Amino acid sequence: MNSSVVRTRWSTVAASGAVLVALAAGMVSPASATTPAPSPSPSPAPAAAATAAAPLPGLDPAKLQAAIGGLPNADVTGALLRITGRAGHWSGTSGVGDLETGQGVPSDAHIRIGSISKVFTATLVLQLAAEHRIDLDRPVQQYLPGVLPAGLPPVKVGQLLNHTSGLPRGADTPDFGDGSPEWFAANRLKSFTPQQVIDLMAGQPMQFAPGTAQQYNGMNYYVAGLLVEKITGRTFAHEVRSRITRPLGLHDTYVPDADDPRLPGPHSHGYLTVTSPDGTTRPVDVTEQSPWPWAEGGMISTPADLDRFMTALFRGRLLPPAQQAQLFTVPDVPSFHSSQCRTQADAGRACMTMGIMRVKASNGVTVWGKTGSRPGYTSGVFATRDLSRKIVYSVNPTNLDGREMRYILQIAAASFGTLVPASN
Repeated sequence: MNSSVVRTRWSTVAASGAVLVALAAGMVSPASATTPAPSPSPSPAPAAAATAAAPLPGLDPAKLQAAIGGLPNADVTGALLRITGRAGHWSGTSGVGDLETGQGVPSDAHIRIGSISKVFTATLVLQLAAEHRIDLDRPVQQYLPGVLPAGLPPVKVGQLLNHTSGLPRGADTPDFGDGSPEWFAANRLKSFTPQQVIDLMAGQPMQFAPGTAQQYNGMNYYVAGLLVEKITGRTFAHEVRSRITRPLGLHDTYVPDADDPRLPGPHSHGYLTVTSPDGTTRPVDVTEQSPWPWAEGGMISTPADLDRFMTALFRGRLLPPAQQAQLFTVPDVPSFHSSQCRTQADAGRACMTMGIMRVKASNGVTVWGKTGSRPGYTSGVFATRDLSRKIVYSVNPTNLDGREMRYILQIAAASFGTLVPASN
C-alpha cells in the first residue's frame, strides 16, 4: 500500500467526501442553545460581503442533536459540536468518552487535531513572508538544499502551502504499516522524523508540473515545517508558541514533543476496533499515540482554542493584508485526484488556499476552514468569512475507513446547509 495513503487516512479527512445516509437521532447529552441573532451587517471586505449574500440557515436544536445523535455505536463512540458567532450559539455532546467507565464526552475535551495543524503551519510561513524572510515565489530548494530528493523540479514555497506543488506522495515502505487498525494499535508509539517522511519521495515521479493542478498532499507541510525551522533557527513548536498560541492565549494548544504520546485531560478516549487472529473483534484504546505527523498533523488543541484561533486568523490579527488575501485565494487550477474538493460546487476545480479550504453548500453559503484526523479522532473547524457562524466538531471513529463521514455531513448540513458531493 502506498505509504502516503496510509498517512492520509491517519492525518486528513475531507468533510465533503461522499454521500452517506443520515443517521436517526439518539440520546444526546444536554445541549445549550441561544436564539439566532439577526443577520449581521456584511463586512466591508469584498470577500466577506460576497459570502454574506447567501443567508445562513437558522439553528435548529433538534437537527443539531440528530446530527451527532445515536452514539455510541460500532463506528463512533462519541462526538462534540460547538457553534458560535453572531448568528447564534449551540453546543452539545453525544456518546461516551470512556468505554470502561461510561463517562460522557467532555465539552472542553483536548483533541488530536490532525491536519488542522496545517493552518498553523501555513500561518507561520505567511508571517515569515510578510517579514520578507521568505519569498513565496522562490523555489523551496533554495532555502532547503538537499532536503527534497534530487531530480525534482523547482517547487515554489507558495505551491507547498496551496498544494499545487505536484510533489510525489511517497513510496511503499513497511515502516509505515499496512494502514490497518491492527497495525496501528500495535505500533502507535512508533515515531518518524520529518526527513524520514520526505525521503519516501525519492525515486517517485511528480504528480504533475508544479503550479498546474492541485492535489492535497501532506508532504507539502512536512517540507513547510522544516522551512520554518531553517529560516527562524528555532523549532517549529517554539514558533507556534511564540507567534500564535501565546499571543492569543491558547493555553491548551501545542505541538507535542516527538516522544510524548499523552493527551491531556479532559479528553475522550480514542479507540480502534481490532480483529484478533480468531476472528473476534475488540476495541483497543489508542488515546496515547506518537504525534509524529508534527507540522503536517500532530498538534493538540480544544474546541474553545480552535474557535479563538480561527476568529483571530479571519480578523487579520495574525497576518497583514497581503498575506491575509493569500489565505482566502483559491488557485484557478484543476483538482488532480485530490482527497479534498469533491463537492459538486467544486466541479473538479481547486478548493484549497494557502492554509485552509473553501466549501460551498447547496444553498449558496460559502465557508472556510480545515478538517483533520488521527486514529480515534476526526475534527474540523469552519466559519463563514464574516464569522457570523463558526463551528468546531470532533468525533471519535473506531475505524480508519471514513465511516464517520455520515456525522460530518450531518453536522455540515445542520450548521451551514447541505453539501452536494460530486458524481465521481
